[in-house]
Amino acid sequence: MSVPSENNSGNIKQNTAKLSVISNSSLFVLKFIVGFSIGSVSIISEAIHSGMDLLAAVIAFFSVKKSEEPPDTEHEFGHGKFEDFSGLIEAFLIFAAAVLIIFEALSKLMEGEHSIEPSGMFLAGVAVMGVSALVNWVVSGRLMDTAKKTESIALESDAWHLRTDVYTSLGVFAGLILIKITGIYALDSVIAIAVAFVILHAAFDLTKRSLSDLIDRSIPEKDKQRIKDIICEHESEYAGFHGLKTRRAGPEIFINLHLVVSGDVTVRQSHDLEDHIESDLKVEFPRSVVTIHVEPCNEGKNGCDRCGSFCNYKKKS
Repeated sequence: MSVPSENNSGNIKQNTAKLSVISNSSLFVLKFIVGFSIGSVSIISEAIHSGMDLLAAVIAFFSVKKSEEPPDTEHEFGHGKFEDFSGLIEAFLIFAAAVLIIFEALSKLMEGEHSIEPSGMFLAGVAVMGVSALVNWVVSGRLMDTAKKTESIALESDAWHLRTDVYTSLGVFAGLILIKITGIYALDSVIAIAVAFVILHAAFDLTKRSLSDLIDRSIPEKDKQRIKDIICEHESEYAGFHGLKTRRAGPEIFINLHLVVSGDVTVRQSHDLEDHIESDLKVEFPRSVVTIHVEPCNEGKNGCDRCGSFCNYKKKS
């Protein structure tokens, strides 16, 4: 899979975020019109869900745009965490939407208000739910693909929002048909509550993931192991390395490590080795910021004991 350049990556992310804004705007309007026309709280709950998705898509668009700005005097490490912060805001919005849906549905159940209009508009509601599921499946797939290529948590969050909307829309779609067959209109509120709990689950997962990056959690262990493997490809050129630390800020990955070299290696040679390792890491992690601290190897009769399990310094005979 080819990795897009940094400038091209920003354009791809912004264009994909625009697509999400447009699709969510259209579905939000359609669901509200049809939901109020037939008096379906489950369709209205889906309209609220799409409204939150729309707001999330707008936030995602501005966050990916901001995160692509180069470092400045106030943000010397770049603007990547704008994406993480946007994911947290989106999660809170989804929590709010779920609570609103549950409140509305419980109110209708307690008051006994179950009056879906059994007209042609009812069929329109079924059709809107089917179209919503299809559109969101296509758009969420596009978002997820772009998120993986550009390592964008904002777009990935938006993709998961829409993927959740696919399942809830299908649930409402099936529920409306069941209501039509059974005539049990209280199912409308029950379905709305079920939709709300699905939304709450998605919000909880998104909150955990966003917070993990905001508090500088290490990248996944498999990625960290890949970094070690890349560094070890140069093992004949250094004595060892230690103190490997990683963190993520939006699409950016920060990699810090201490590289131990022989005491007779020149500054130029050690700098060339740093550049070589950094270049190799950027092939695998193109949005990485690599910081390497070079240390001289403690070559004594007892050998080097500062490099841990990665030291390949051989004792002299």
